[in-house]
Amino acid sequence: MTIDISQLTLEQKASLLSGKDFWSTKSIDEAGIPAIVLTDGPHGVRRQAEDDDHLGINTSLPSTCFPPAVAVGSSWDRDLAARVGAAVGREARAFGVSVILGPGVNIKRSPLCGRNFEYYSEDPYLSGVLGAAHVTGLQGTGVGASIKHFAANNQETERMRISADIDERTLREIYLPAFERVVTEARPATVMCSYNKINDVYASHNRWLLTDVLRTDWGFEGAVVSDWGAVSDRVAGVAAGMDLEMPGSGGATDRQIVDAVRAGKLDEQLVEQAVERVLALTRLPHDATGEFDTDDHHALAREVAADSIVLLKNDDEVLPLRENTSVAVIGAFAAQPRFQGGGSSHLNPTRVDAALDAIRDQAQALGVTVEYCEGFTIAVSDRGERLRDEAVQASGRADIAVVFAGLGDRQESEGFDRDTLALPDDQIQLIRAVAATAARTVVVLSNGGVVSLEGWHDGVDAIVEGWLLGQAGGSALADVLFGHVNPSGHLAETIPLRLQDNPSWLNFPGEQGHVRYGEGVFVGYRYYTSANTPVRYPFGHGLSYTTFSTDALVPRATGDTTADVEVTVTNTGNRTGKHVVQLYVASAATTVRRPVRELRAFTKVELRPGQSTTVHFTLNRRSFAHWDNDFGGWVVPGGTYSIQVGANASEVLLDEPITLTGDAIPHRLTLNSTVGDWFGHPVVGPLLTQGMSAAMTDAQVLQAQDNPDLMKMVESMPMRQFITFTQGAIPVETLEQLMALSTETDS
Repeated sequence: MTIDISQLTLEQKASLLSGKDFWSTKSIDEAGIPAIVLTDGPHGVRRQAEDDDHLGINTSLPSTCFPPAVAVGSSWDRDLAARVGAAVGREARAFGVSVILGPGVNIKRSPLCGRNFEYYSEDPYLSGVLGAAHVTGLQGTGVGASIKHFAANNQETERMRISADIDERTLREIYLPAFERVVTEARPATVMCSYNKINDVYASHNRWLLTDVLRTDWGFEGAVVSDWGAVSDRVAGVAAGMDLEMPGSGGATDRQIVDAVRAGKLDEQLVEQAVERVLALTRLPHDATGEFDTDDHHALAREVAADSIVLLKNDDEVLPLRENTSVAVIGAFAAQPRFQGGGSSHLNPTRVDAALDAIRDQAQALGVTVEYCEGFTIAVSDRGERLRDEAVQASGRADIAVVFAGLGDRQESEGFDRDTLALPDDQIQLIRAVAATAARTVVVLSNGGVVSLEGWHDGVDAIVEGWLLGQAGGSALADVLFGHVNPSGHLAETIPLRLQDNPSWLNFPGEQGHVRYGEGVFVGYRYYTSANTPVRYPFGHGLSYTTFSTDALVPRATGDTTADVEVTVTNTGNRTGKHVVQLYVASAATTVRRPVRELRAFTKVELRPGQSTTVHFTLNRRSFAHWDNDFGGWVVPGGTYSIQVGANASEVLLDEPITLTGDAIPHRLTLNSTVGDWFGHPVVGPLLTQGMSAAMTDAQVLQAQDNPDLMKMVESMPMRQFITFTQGAIPVETLEQLMALSTETDS
């Protein structure tokens, strides 16, 4: 049904731009405009009963808790991400939800961010690919997505008022590309603006962000919705392109819009544009079907969880667990799994698999005996020493001790940032005590953000990074521990040796209302590899129960700024397994400082023992480009690039050069350009040198030759000052002619 908004009063138009209550929009029955429901995701549907409460804090209806983004990111599997999105969409349809709030594609700038469990990666390419896959799968069911939190929401500290102070190159290369990819490839129904300011302007009324970048540069045609309670100036928000305020304000901000229009302070056409975009959301499905297959979705959650687990360490192939052995299972998380993060995305799962139950079930068929000890309590307790002693004794009786450790909601959640990377002290003491006693020790981690492994890493035989794995995570962990699933997860974020090694450490989380992104584009592995800073485990690391070889890397230029790449991968072990092919690009051809290498393509392949496959990648212009602040756009410098296949971001397996012509970029000169810019310009520089040489006397030429460092002394001086300093050695008329020539390229 098409709505003629010209038939609506100004008050009715304004009313459509804010929610009726916590979860739904307003209806106008006489105009045939229905209300719709938006509710939390992204890894499941947090649908509250209709009359439950108006603050969004009470228990929601049972739904499948799929692995959060922290796990899916480590799967490096876009197909799995799409299947999760589609399953969430089916459940949203069952509950009558029109828009799911997610996925989150913010960058993990610091490992301390309390909401890192809801984001994919420290890398914008990986985040964008997985986010776009999730949105495509979700919207394929008819449900709309709300990609969040736009933009630079990289911490919880002061998140509702902090100003993220970031230069444009860093924004364009690190903090915006994941959103850009989702918007341009998956066309989400909505984009959710974040709480924070960006360079002192709140995202909710940041016209540069919401109109210039989102709509003009990227072509976004959907609605912008506020994060819940993020509106700072409703009238400025409409003018900037922020369409739907959630939750409702009881009509207060609607009145502000009406008053501003009538006072001539807000163009009514902008209001109508926002209304049109909100009305488009009412055409999404909003009738509840009440049907989804809980068993099928639980099985999918288990599959995704298993493929997201990262085997960090496996000395002497202690894993998988073998037949006819005895295992001591230690740790409260084995019986009381932590499988999701705290805060707005906290779901009421349809069921929960505990790892202890799953281990006992799978152990029976293999003749494995299992003894369990709590080891520590998740809640505060004074029984720690007794529980630890019991666990140590059990470990001494077993062939292998498996310690389940991790973080609880007290240590990480939406709403606050962590202050340490360390596990709780009682867990560290437990791991060390068990490792000193047990014949072999395996540590299984459950955490939404990376934890430090220092102080106990070298004393254990294997480490399994289990993240937060959703409601079927316990069974998935047992599948990997017993080898029914070959682990194939790879780190989507670096595990540092020290918190102080992280490039954001000095500036996170900021002070006095500002956080300075002083590390620029050197985020995560981009910094560690460029600074040659050792880490415990690099971005992209992940072990398997089989082995793979990578050969025959062949890059081919397909244009001035594009290339195709192929590489052959072989399973050289004796188990079927999945392998992530990671393709990085390195460049010395640049006028700006760039990271040593950057992820530009990846894929996950499954191979039987002895099987080989050739993988093909297409590298587009952006694969080689950097953002040029002076030019105001993306630039591919001509020159030689290295195409690298990495086992991870730190370990290059294959490296082949490729030469690209690059972009022919006009170098615009002004009187504020430096002397070095002028003489270094490909068109103007030679003419300027020739003209100055012709005007110089023989004595001046000899003086210049005797002072070879003279140019170095003045090359950073703006030409305007140089003219004054040299008393008009170069006529202004000549400079104006040369400035006109400077826009010509050297192609």
